[in-house]
Amino acid sequence: MRKASHLKDYEQRLNRVITYIYDHLNEPLDLLKLADIACMSPYHWHRLYHALYGETIADTVKRLRLQKAATYLSHTELSPAIIAKKSGYPNLQSFTRLFKQEYGLPPAQYRKKGNHHQFQLLSKQSLSEQNYPVIIRHVSDLKIVALNHQGSYIDIGKAFYKLFTWLGAHDLVTTNQRMLGIYFDDPSITAEKDLKSQAAMVIENHFNVNPPIISSYIHGGLYAVLRYIGPYASMRAAYQWLYGQWLPQSAFETTDQPIFEEYINNPRDVSATELITDIYLPLASSK
Repeated sequence: MRKASHLKDYEQRLNRVITYIYDHLNEPLDLLKLADIACMSPYHWHRLYHALYGETIADTVKRLRLQKAATYLSHTELSPAIIAKKSGYPNLQSFTRLFKQEYGLPPAQYRKKGNHHQFQLLSKQSLSEQNYPVIIRHVSDLKIVALNHQGSYIDIGKAFYKLFTWLGAHDLVTTNQRMLGIYFDDPSITAEKDLKSQAAMVIENHFNVNPPIISSYIHGGLYAVLRYIGPYASMRAAYQWLYGQWLPQSAFETTDQPIFEEYINNPRDVSATELITDIYLPLASSK
C-alpha cells in the first residue's frame, strides 16, 4: 500500500507540472517555480524529469511553444510579432531564430510555404494535384491503455505526458512503444472545446488500471494508411486530401470507427519537419 501511495503521489506531482506548463505557455516559466509545483528540490526534480521524459524541462517548453506558434501561423492571420507574444517569446528576434531552427523556415516564410500552404493553393485549383502515399492494410485488434482528452487536438500532448507518467510510475514503459492518437470528432463542425480524443499506447496484455487511465482496444479490420511527414500543426492538409480526393476515387467507404494516428518517431528526437505520422482511416468492404 505504501509503494502504491508513493507512486500515485509522484504521478500527481508530475501531472501538476505538465498541466501548469500547458496552461501558461504564453507566460515566463521559471524552472524553480516548476520544481516548487512538483514539491521537489530543483536539483532532483530536473534529473527525474529528464530521466522520465528524455528531455529537459526547458526543451519541453521550447518545443510546445514553437508547436503552438506553428498552429497560429497555419490557421490564423495573426502577425508573427503577436504570435511570438502569445507563444511566450518576449521579442520577435529570438522567436524567429528559434522557429527557423526547428521548422526550417522563419515564421513569415513558414506561413507562405509550409505544408498547410500547399493545401490552401490546391483548394483554389485542384486537390488532384496533391498526392500522399496511401496503402491498404489489414490491422488486428489493438489492445491499448489510454487517457481521454477534451479540447484542441493540437493539445493532446498534455494527455500523452500524463499517460506516459502513469506508465513510468508503474514500470510499464517499453522500448519501441507504439503511440496512438484516437480522434472522435470532426474539427470542422465541432467546437474546439468539445473535441474528444484519446492519447493511447499499444500494449501486449491487459492489466489493471485505475481512472482516469482506461484499458480498451481499437477494432481491427481494413484501413487506408496515409503517411504524412512534417509538423503536426500542418497535418490538416493531409486529412483534407484523404477525405476530399483519395476516398471519393477509391473503391471503399468508411465505417463508424474513429480515425487514429500512429506517431512513428518522437518530436523530442527529430525536428518538426522530420516527424512521421501514419493516419489510419477505417474502411468498409469494397463496393
